[in-house]
Amino acid sequence: MKPKQNSAFLFIGLITLFGTACSSSVKEDVAIEKVPAVQVSVENPIMNTDNSISATGQVEPAHSANISTRVMGYITDIKVKAGDHVNKGQLLVTISNDDIRAKMAQADAMISSAQAAFKNAEKDYLRFTNLYTQKSATAKELDNVTLQYQAAKAGVQSARQMKVEANAMLAYTNITAPFSGVVAQKLADAGSLANPGMPILIIEQNKNLQVSAVIPETEINRVLLRSPATISIKSIDKNFTGTVTEISPSSIATGGQYVVKINLPQDAQSSLSAGMYANVNILTKDKPSATNNEAVMIPLSAISHIGQLNALYTVSSDTTALLRYIRLGKSYGNQVEVLSGLNKDERFIVSADGKLYNGVRVRIK
Repeated sequence: MKPKQNSAFLFIGLITLFGTACSSSVKEDVAIEKVPAVQVSVENPIMNTDNSISATGQVEPAHSANISTRVMGYITDIKVKAGDHVNKGQLLVTISNDDIRAKMAQADAMISSAQAAFKNAEKDYLRFTNLYTQKSATAKELDNVTLQYQAAKAGVQSARQMKVEANAMLAYTNITAPFSGVVAQKLADAGSLANPGMPILIIEQNKNLQVSAVIPETEINRVLLRSPATISIKSIDKNFTGTVTEISPSSIATGGQYVVKINLPQDAQSSLSAGMYANVNILTKDKPSATNNEAVMIPLSAISHIGQLNALYTVSSDTTALLRYIRLGKSYGNQVEVLSGLNKDERFIVSADGKLYNGVRVRIK
């Protein structure tokens, strides 16, 4: 009797377990069906076939100057601050000049003394010249007086040059603006000791900004003067066009990178500030090679960063999001080159109305 009962209980248990499993599977299927699909926008990669060079750079003034002095002394006053606009010749900094004024007074005294000695020597020279003509003085006496006259004349010139030097040193205690511009930095305060060559202010020429970009040695031969370029400033989300105005012939001091200067249009000057980073795309007359004429390009906004890896989402055959890891190349403005991980005929998700993850159902707009 007991074996029959055990068999019956075992049969009932199996039926119950099977029913529970089926019920759970049905519930999971129902739950999956209830998850709404994420609406997404998809695009196909674009192919970059232009002959251009991509580089990064920075906005900088075309003309800037470090304002310093050639004399040592305490700064008595700085009449400007960072951000102030200055005109050419405007007084910027004054430095204590009591010692230089003392040297000027000393030079004035030396000039007076030298002029008095010169007048006395001149009289002796004229007198002995007449005496020598009248044969009342010897040639030796005339030579001695002539030497004294020439020495006194040189003494006057020496004293005057000392005053010129003192005046020049005094001019360095009143520092003026070498050109019209804006004060970019104030590096010292009143009361500080100014040393020769020590920057006190940095002045940049306003409304004359340019982009300084670095080009690798493998691409520099393709860059020509007056080549057109597109400048993308991400911080203000604007693009500008310019031309190459200067190409550095050496990379010794720049770590193997060649510096290229690109001008900016006048309508861009008011919206830019020195120091902004820029992406530059320089158009060249030739292409690097036949194998690199085409590149798969996607928007930077479509890329997801997972740790140190770059990825994007594609749409699978069953209309679900499929995470795809990719390897990126050069950037071209708001576009970036995909070296591997995405084919040119594969669609990828650009934006989504909800959270994306691997395997979520999607609905293409």
